[in-house]
Order: sequence, then structure tokens, then C-alpha cells
Amino acid sequence: MNKVILMGRLTRDPEIRYSQNDQSMAIARYTLAVDRRGRRDGNDGQQTADFISCTAFRQQAEFAERYLRKGMKIAIVGRIQTGSYTNRDGQRVYTTDVIVEDHEFCESKAASAANSGGGFAPMDQRPSPDNAISDGFMNIPDGIDEELPFN
Repeated sequence: MNKVILMGRLTRDPEIRYSQNDQSMAIARYTLAVDRRGRRDGNDGQQTADFISCTAFRQQAEFAERYLRKGMKIAIVGRIQTGSYTNRDGQRVYTTDVIVEDHEFCESKAASAANSGGGFAPMDQRPSPDNAISDGFMNIPDGIDEELPFN
């Protein structure tokens, strides 16, 4: 079985092309920056994300052209495809791409707009609950146990 599920941010707007045959087909290419788990402060300059090349065809490519922009957080489902070609210098180049079968948005449109320049919104611009205490946890009033669906 060859199935990949990734969540990350687009590093740039998707590049869209159309095939030049009888039935023109949309092809979208983009790079998804996927954070690595367990990243640490003081990582000695090591990369903390993987940059995955993604390719979408037909309706998925048209979706990417219409809705996907740099900085958006999306989840994709697809399959890994490997290949190779000989470049102009006569050297063999090996490729690995994810062929996208489905896209999903992973944040609201407003949050995506805040992140379109890359990175995250500063802490002082993030929404906070009205009844949060200084440690960031919400106060739960006494006697609410009867209303909770679990104990």
C-alpha cells in the first residue's frame, strides 16, 4: 500500500500548467513545509522541517489554483512516486514527489491570512479566552460536574 498523509504550510503559491494535448489537463506543483516532531531549541542550525514536493492533477490542480496560497496550512492525502531523468549535463537525477489525491484546509481563512507571510502571528495578536487565568488555562466554575457528559 502506498498512502501518504501530510500536514504543513505551502512555501509558495502553486505553479499551474496545462498539458498540450487534445484534452487539456491542469497540473499543479508546490512545496509543502512539514515540521519535524521533537524539534528542540538549540538544534545547532539543523533543519526543523522537511520540504516535500507535491503534484496535483485535474480537479485537484484546479482546486490548488483557485484556493491555495503561500503560507496556508493544509493537509494532503496522496501517494509517493519516484522517478529519474538525465539532465543536460548527462547526470542521472532521481526524484521523489507526492501525487496529491485530496486537499483539506487546516485553519480558518483569517488564521491563514495572518500566516500568509510565513511564520505565526505574534502572541499579543492571538485571541485569548475571556476567562483565562495567568497560566493560560480556563477557569471552570464549581458545581459544573453535573453538566459534563463524562466524569
